[in-house]
Amino acid sequence: MLRMDRQALRRSIGRTLLVGIPAPEIDAPTRDILTRLEVGGVILFRRNVGEVKPLAALTAELRGLPSQPLVAIDHEGGRVLRVGAPFTTFPAMATVGATGDAEIAEQVGYAMGRELAAVGIDLNFAPVLDVHSNPANPVIGDRAFSDAPSVVATMGVAFMRGLQAGGVLACGKHFPGHGDTEVDSHLALPTVRRDRSELDRVELPPFCAAIAAGIPLIMTAHVCYPALDPQRPATLSPPILRALLREQLDFRGVVVSDDLEMRAISGHHDIGVAAVATIAAGVDLLSICADLRNAERAAEAIERAVIDKQLDLAVLEAAADRLRALKRPVARDRLTPADLPVAAHAALNQRLRDAPPALKKGGSRGISG
Repeated sequence: MLRMDRQALRRSIGRTLLVGIPAPEIDAPTRDILTRLEVGGVILFRRNVGEVKPLAALTAELRGLPSQPLVAIDHEGGRVLRVGAPFTTFPAMATVGATGDAEIAEQVGYAMGRELAAVGIDLNFAPVLDVHSNPANPVIGDRAFSDAPSVVATMGVAFMRGLQAGGVLACGKHFPGHGDTEVDSHLALPTVRRDRSELDRVELPPFCAAIAAGIPLIMTAHVCYPALDPQRPATLSPPILRALLREQLDFRGVVVSDDLEMRAISGHHDIGVAAVATIAAGVDLLSICADLRNAERAAEAIERAVIDKQLDLAVLEAAADRLRALKRPVARDRLTPADLPVAAHAALNQRLRDAPPALKKGGSRGISG
């Protein structure tokens, strides 16, 4: 095992943590935990978002922490919108996909990116690259661009390019595909029973296209795929994350987990056990979105696992290196908070809302990931 002093070890562990915070402002206990853990990222939810100026002040304060964490958000359009007016409230991506126009998808991504970058957000957990192949799916539904893999691939790549041109990192989700589930992974552990040839035909093409286009982050699915790993969900699976995603699909970017506090994982594993297994499986950035105490427990468990030689230090260092290599995109035409709302974005939004109906909306809590 490579040698590392305890402080440096903790710094590398902190880099692999993406955490949620409890309020729109950083109180003293929250600041203490964020500083002590040296977290690599902070994800914002509706509980953190108010008016534009306080939001911009919050992101500036977060980015000013010693670890300079990435500031992330789940902002897809439709049901998964974390910020309201004066941001543009774009419809679900099924509406974008139904246009059949990749240029519109890129324009939507660009508009979202510009608006999020204007208030200091670095990373958006979008696009959804799942194929809406199961009408009974309770969590994806109209979050997907289409029920056709080729359309999801084309629209997802275009949206990604627009988002990053707007100044925000894109993250494709949920690998290797959440579209054929009948269970919401916020509540329980789903299973996709497609064989490998069906996965290659339906679920994987959008991810392959996004990887070829240079997507910088991919989020895992808390879903079991017996054809790929008969024992573990993707988030905990070396065959899926290392053998398939890294080796076969040649993804060189950052792998981020969906929220480890979702019942698909937390209903089966202690947070510390899950955190160690997730890093060992090949995840670089662990999402722990609700309770900062769980982030502390995860960090302690990872540290113990490295010290006890249950987790290879080289694996942790490689994850930290990939995270350090992430570069915040530079917007082509940067906005400021005072520029919101944007008339051109509102006009694009209206064009979409006047378009023909898209896929039927599925039910979802849309809490995270």
